[in-house]
Amino acid sequence: MALGKVARAGQTSSFYKGEIMALTAENGLEDFRQDVRRWITANCPPEMCKPIVSENDLCWAGRHFVFTSHAQRKWLDAMASKGWTAPTWPVRHGGGGLSEDEAKILADELDRAGARAPLSSLGVWMLGPALLRFGTEEQKLEHLPKIARGEIRWCQGYSEPGAGSDLASLRTRAEDRGDHYLVNGQKIWTSHGDKADWIFCLVRTDFNAPKHRGISFLLFDMQTPGITARPIQLISGTSHFTETFFDDVRVPKQNLVGLENHGWEIAKVLLGHERELIGALRFKAAETETIVQSAIRQIGLSNGVLADPMLRAELAALEMNAAALALTAERARQEESAGLGNATMASVQKYIGSEMNKRRARLAVSIGGTDALDWEGDASGGGAAVRAWLRSYGGAIAGGTSEIQLNIIAKRQLGLPGT
Repeated sequence: MALGKVARAGQTSSFYKGEIMALTAENGLEDFRQDVRRWITANCPPEMCKPIVSENDLCWAGRHFVFTSHAQRKWLDAMASKGWTAPTWPVRHGGGGLSEDEAKILADELDRAGARAPLSSLGVWMLGPALLRFGTEEQKLEHLPKIARGEIRWCQGYSEPGAGSDLASLRTRAEDRGDHYLVNGQKIWTSHGDKADWIFCLVRTDFNAPKHRGISFLLFDMQTPGITARPIQLISGTSHFTETFFDDVRVPKQNLVGLENHGWEIAKVLLGHERELIGALRFKAAETETIVQSAIRQIGLSNGVLADPMLRAELAALEMNAAALALTAERARQEESAGLGNATMASVQKYIGSEMNKRRARLAVSIGGTDALDWEGDASGGGAAVRAWLRSYGGAIAGGTSEIQLNIIAKRQLGLPGT
């Protein structure tokens, strides 16, 4: 009996100890939230809390980037000094060393303040996570701090004229020349290829291997002799894409990430991050007014509600789907943190997000009627609605077409037979 009482007492003690630890952690996160809130108030310039109205308001940074204002530069420097441009990266690699919970609090507080992202960067969104997983310590120390500080702007060398959705068919060649590779070939749809400082690039190092093998992952400076980037004009009237040519480009061997001929594994990880990025739509960002506010302004209210009942239903469905997608993305993030991640979720988010963006852009044009078809002025002024609608179709192609994503989901998630 006495031993039983001791055991129960021990169990009770352990229970309360667990409760105390949980409360301590919760209180610690709340203290962190208050510290972040105070820091943002003290350090974010008022100009950086205004809505983004065009891509010109984004801070891509890099060697040749021209800051639009002192405030934009000050905000980047302040966030980079905390490591908060890459909040979960290790401090020694230029990051903030935050936990996933702390990083979410930071994102919530930045959103609460209406603060602009201090840095838009393929290096942060895509290359950084791949280097943390596959890179050598020397490569991490060389590249990650520069990415986090916005010193180097990166572009992605994946798609080719004959290798788009079937990316593994790429033919850009990298020949082993002893202490370096000699790269020849062409990439296309290179985002900001004419403005980037460095490129992370898929090349074929073994032409006799099956197409998913024999691919390697290289990093090299876009100022290396033999590289030419030519802008591509899109139907929307604007474009950040280029076609990129490599003619006898010398790339040092130390710029190989991972093992030679094993770059496809890295490529898949990066594609997952890209698809999550494309799918992670923020329906209230980058606009001076939301689509609901636009509808109210152009259609008007009747008895306090939007006058057109069919439009009300469409907007409500759009908002509900956006909320559901945000919750799905958060669930995927938590599962990934718990080691229960599902790689197919990137395709789910990418497909739903890009298709919703097309629907939203089409609805915006519909709300505006014939006035929304205006094409006068430059791409940042006249014709903004119709240009955005045309541009939205590119999101359903970039990172793998919607059809490709559906095939991936059918095969890997649902286990459906192939044809």
